[in-house]
Amino acid sequence: MTDKPLMPLATAVWLIDNTSLSFDQIADFCRLHALQVKGIADGDVAAGVRGINPITNNQLTREELDKAQADPEYRMQLSRPKTLVAEKTRKGPRYTPVSKRQNRPDAILWMVRNHPEVSDAQIAKLLGTTKSTIQSVRDRTHWNSQNITPQDPVGLGLCSQVDLDNLVRKAAARKAKLAPATADAGPTLKPAAETTAPQQEEEPEEREKPIDLDKVFANLGGGSKSDASDRDANADHDRDR
Repeated sequence: MTDKPLMPLATAVWLIDNTSLSFDQIADFCRLHALQVKGIADGDVAAGVRGINPITNNQLTREELDKAQADPEYRMQLSRPKTLVAEKTRKGPRYTPVSKRQNRPDAILWMVRNHPEVSDAQIAKLLGTTKSTIQSVRDRTHWNSQNITPQDPVGLGLCSQVDLDNLVRKAAARKAKLAPATADAGPTLKPAAETTAPQQEEEPEEREKPIDLDKVFANLGGGSKSDASDRDANADHDRDR
């Protein structure tokens, strides 16, 4: 049995005082350890706790109790309500008991470090705090920043694990939806028109043209090759003379 009655200690006190059930039967019904039930019977545990009748609270039927008292091996079943009332949706920030409010900065720091995808508005609603407090914890301007240590809000009792998981799941989905799709910059396949088109033969390189000596000498001395030969002949004739 996974369910347990409301105020199990008080229920165990009543069952010990008003029934002949064994410690194991009471422990199984109240989801307690058998030594705890024995301690209640001895007065060492739950001293001063007033017993609560599970029958009048519609958590146990008289038939179940009679079966269990007749058979020590029988384990009582918790009564199920005939109608299930839907839980009222909570509006506004979560109420935090005064005894746990001092732990909210620790939970805020844990959320900021471990779940950056969660917005400040979502953190404020989950932990019952304000955006200004979250910002002061984030930028280390909180008056008690030196003593703030990150702690799981579930372990601190500020929220349930189900609420935290749902919040993180929604924040991650929202972040993925808003993130732009990045295109792959890697190489892509060429179109079929390029791969199937016949390749054109490369034109042979132009052959090297012969050097025109007349042009070369004309550029150097302003005359052609024949003019240069005539000048050389005249120079030889002058020397012979």
